[in-house]
Amino acid sequence: MSTPAQRPSAPAPDASNLFAAAPGAHQAAALPPAFPDRAPRGAGPRLRRWQEEALAAYFVREPQDFLVAATPGAGKTTFALRLAKELLARGTIDHVTVVAPTDHLKRQWAEAAERVAIHLNPAFKNADGWLGRHWHGAALSYAQIGMDPALHKRLTESARTLVILDEVHHGGDALSWGDGMREAFANATRRLSLSGTPFRSDTAQIPFVQYAPDEHGIRTSITDYAYGYRRALEDGVVRPVLFMVYSGAMHWRTSAGEEMSARLGEATTKDITAQAWRTALAPDGDWIPAVLRAADQRLTEVRRHVPDAGGLVIATNKTTARAYAQQLKALTGEPVAIVLSDEKEASDRIAAFSAGTDRWLVAVRMVSEGVDVPRLSVGVYATNASTPLFFAQAIGRFVRARKRGESASVFLPNVPILMKLAEQLELERDHALDRDTSEDDATGGLDDGTLDAANRLEKASESLALDGSFQALGSDATFDRVLYDGGEFGFEAEVGSAEELDFLGLPGLLEPDQVRDLLTHRQAKQQGRGRKAAPPRQPAAPALADIPMHRRLKEQRQRLQDLVGLWSHRTNTPHGAIHAELRRMCGGPAVAQATEEELQKRIDLLRKRVKG
Repeated sequence: MSTPAQRPSAPAPDASNLFAAAPGAHQAAALPPAFPDRAPRGAGPRLRRWQEEALAAYFVREPQDFLVAATPGAGKTTFALRLAKELLARGTIDHVTVVAPTDHLKRQWAEAAERVAIHLNPAFKNADGWLGRHWHGAALSYAQIGMDPALHKRLTESARTLVILDEVHHGGDALSWGDGMREAFANATRRLSLSGTPFRSDTAQIPFVQYAPDEHGIRTSITDYAYGYRRALEDGVVRPVLFMVYSGAMHWRTSAGEEMSARLGEATTKDITAQAWRTALAPDGDWIPAVLRAADQRLTEVRRHVPDAGGLVIATNKTTARAYAQQLKALTGEPVAIVLSDEKEASDRIAAFSAGTDRWLVAVRMVSEGVDVPRLSVGVYATNASTPLFFAQAIGRFVRARKRGESASVFLPNVPILMKLAEQLELERDHALDRDTSEDDATGGLDDGTLDAANRLEKASESLALDGSFQALGSDATFDRVLYDGGEFGFEAEVGSAEELDFLGLPGLLEPDQVRDLLTHRQAKQQGRGRKAAPPRQPAAPALADIPMHRRLKEQRQRLQDLVGLWSHRTNTPHGAIHAELRRMCGGPAVAQATEEELQKRIDLLRKRVKG
């Protein structure tokens, strides 16, 4: 590799170069093979092991496209900027373009880049048309690219450009965004795609992501380097997550004027589950105030050991967010930060909360993806969003570790789809293009497409809250159990009881194995007070009149497939071999012909292995 003295100097900028050359772009010394030990000036501290591995994997081939999937909180931004710094130092690129989902993330990227002496303009507007020579590049949004791809094509081709696509799954959010990305960045010198979550809930193809058929012929995304939650937890990069589950009785009036009642978590239809869930989140009931009190009590305990620990409530819409904030202010006597939109003042509010020591932040969607508030330790999932993408990104706000022993606590309503997502937190997924989307999910969640749109557009979810055809009449809360690392701990208890307090009072600093030991001890203590152990929780068997057999079978097959995927990931065993072993041990035909009883035997056996 040539030295900086041997490398030709960059050409002087001219009027045709819309990305006028930034000063100092080639002045840093090139990295030696052991690049984490001697980085270019300004490139930051020693890298984490996974970041070293990903960089090494990149420089084996130096491809035009490289896709990294790393769990939220693992340090994707640091990796991407180190790669950009090295490519600038080697003279491979002249400029850097970052594309992010929101304006807040644009500013966050620019601030992080500034710390390693890469100057990105987060305020660039399409109308500006050019960048001054004092910039290395710009931080843009996917919407900006979709509005004027021809401009960004000229900007990209005017210099040797590295394009960093943050949370690249957003490239499939709208046809214009995906088409715009392809037009704007087709001739980029290098493209780095990043994602922290399962790619998408739909089958929209993501630009610049390669797909290949798996063993079942389904086209799935190819990741060049993956770093999942399980490994990150073992490395101490992320916190362990305790899911504090609350159930309770719900009472509401339907659009037809019929009064209905149900308990969260009980076997019922998809529509009743959705309405009971909505009732629980109503600010004027008793469920959400009780859960907010419990979460604040948990936050108080955590702050004994982590004084600046903060809490986040993720709300469905602006109306409920404001109501939750008022309840928290009355509860704590302290101001509560509210973030309702992707605007500059909202971004400033997040930055102020991140740098301060206030207890609570309430947000609609601004902190569901990519926003970095490392001190968040307690969360309340008070939204009806149920896509795997949204859930994983929301939980990702709490997992970033600052020092060993920190844990995260997230309070959840006992809704089947959320329980399933919580149990599968460590499951790595690829983006599948060919899966069947003709049938609704039968696990009690809401429609993925509708919720995905509501997650992106506040007006959609706001209209649900203002719909007068539904009326929440009453609710109460009951502590149900704790989910942790594939296990369930504790039994149903009244809010405010000693049994609930045992779990809310867990110390704020514990190693992952200590968390499990203490949860086991608290459960035994709960039983010692005379509580009877709850029978093993079996998958719900809904009434035949409510859910037809084909939907029950579909749900069981999906549950079995999820467990097979998790076991395959842990043991590096092909799916087919696992299914064959299950058939040998449990009997019965192939999955497609198996009865409910035969499927359940396989589920029970595999669940024991996964949890054991």
